Amino acid sequence: MSQSRIGKRPITVPAGVTVEIKGQTVSVKGPKGALSRTLRPEVSVSQDGGTVLVQPNSDTKVARSLHGLSRTLVANMVNGVTNGFTKTLEINGVGYRAAVAGNKLTLQMGYSHPVEITAPEGITFTVPPGPRPSVVVTGIDKQLVGDMAAKVRAVRPPEPYKGKGIKYQNEVIRRKAGKSGGKKK
Repeated sequence: MSQSRIGKRPITVPAGVTVEIKGQTVSVKGPKGALSRTLRPEVSVSQDGGTVLVQPNSDTKVARSLHGLSRTLVANMVNGVTNGFTKTLEINGVGYRAAVAGNKLTLQMGYSHPVEITAPEGITFTVPPGPRPSVVVTGIDKQLVGDMAAKVRAVRPPEPYKGKGIKYQNEVIRRKAGKSGGKKK
């Protein structure tokens, strides 16, 4: 039975983190909070001391493909309750601003109105001071952090001519040349 290289790796549980397995539901509690996820029946999860193992239940294509995914989901839960996840978005453009009040992020992106995004439970927005405006999305659930960062980016995606808009911190925007300005006949 061939197994996923990622799925075979055991997940080490750091001190201060407890993993509880009830059937297909895996619950992880740590210093930053608690997460729970129900895995598909094609994989089984077992705990051996300070490590968690994910195994496929059969050799079917579906079970093999869910093996590595399930292991990564559990590993992200363990990492989230210990360290948390952050995504940084940069705002480029004259007059584009961001501000946080409570759990609401207010973006002024050149529209006729400010755009407000309310953070769901477990997500915090911060706008660090500095010359370039940016937004930091922080939380313990990697999927939720990514979803909220994508929502913020979708307010004004970067355009390819001047690079104005909201982009991820290390995202590279492919730039296009403007009009050539050639002669007319």
